[in-house]
Amino acid sequence: MGVLVTGGAGFIGSHMALELLGAGEDVLVLDNLSTGHRWAVPDEARFVEGDIGDHNLVRRLLLRNPIDAIIHFAGSIVVPESVADPLGYYLNNTCKSRSLIAVAVETKVPHFIFSSTAAVYGMPEVNPVTETARLEPISPYGSSKLMTETMLRDTAIAHPLRYVALRYFNVAGADPLGRSGQSTPHATHLIKVAVQAALGQRPYLEVFGNDYQTPDGTCVRDYIHVSDLTRAHLDALRYLRAGGESEVLNCGYGRGFSVLDVIGSVKRAANSDFAVHTGPRRAGDPAALVAGGGGGPAAGG
Repeated sequence: MGVLVTGGAGFIGSHMALELLGAGEDVLVLDNLSTGHRWAVPDEARFVEGDIGDHNLVRRLLLRNPIDAIIHFAGSIVVPESVADPLGYYLNNTCKSRSLIAVAVETKVPHFIFSSTAAVYGMPEVNPVTETARLEPISPYGSSKLMTETMLRDTAIAHPLRYVALRYFNVAGADPLGRSGQSTPHATHLIKVAVQAALGQRPYLEVFGNDYQTPDGTCVRDYIHVSDLTRAHLDALRYLRAGGESEVLNCGYGRGFSVLDVIGSVKRAANSDFAVHTGPRRAGDPAALVAGGGGGPAAGG
């Protein structure tokens, strides 16, 4: 059987395609290329340009190909952008995911792995934050992902669909063999932006707020390497195929680093004292988010 990877031309999705192919899986990538790149899709994977919200297209793909699992990455992921365009995020992340889940049920695809986010926790009172923490997202991005988690939970009760929702913390890094990386236009990932500043591709790096209740006043995050994250997805797939029940799991290492920690590390590694400016806080940014959890079949750290 094969795996449908939505958003497989994007940062994490393209790494997932590589991981699956390396494990001997048959991979079908569906991506509308709004932020992804055709070159990022491995040659060994079959590629279809299209939108997950196109019910008829997705239905044809699932009926004409031996697919037993969907790994769903397609969506919008920029927190401040979601604050400015909430309806766009609810359309792209929630409504279109609803369509994808409905087609999975209709075509009897039994396994579904969902790219969720630690943003569902909002501003947790305690870090590290576990999967049982209160779910109070503070951005439309986080809310849109939580709504999809809820749809999966309820659908799995009513239909023979089992799922794993993986709540990512901050994803970083690139394929160790250099086959893919973070190439999304206008990416806001801190490590990528810091490296660009170190290479002179940006005049400076802007820190969004230095008055948070953290040791140095800047946001603290848990960074997970993209290759470890894709291995967590592969573990989740094997777990579901072995008969595992639906799960929701954090993906992180359980260690937090501040924005200034990351900047200092990049400066030392690149031997570049690039300029750093301090700006106002961004809407929707919690002070700290660090992964905790009891582990599980797809735990990422």
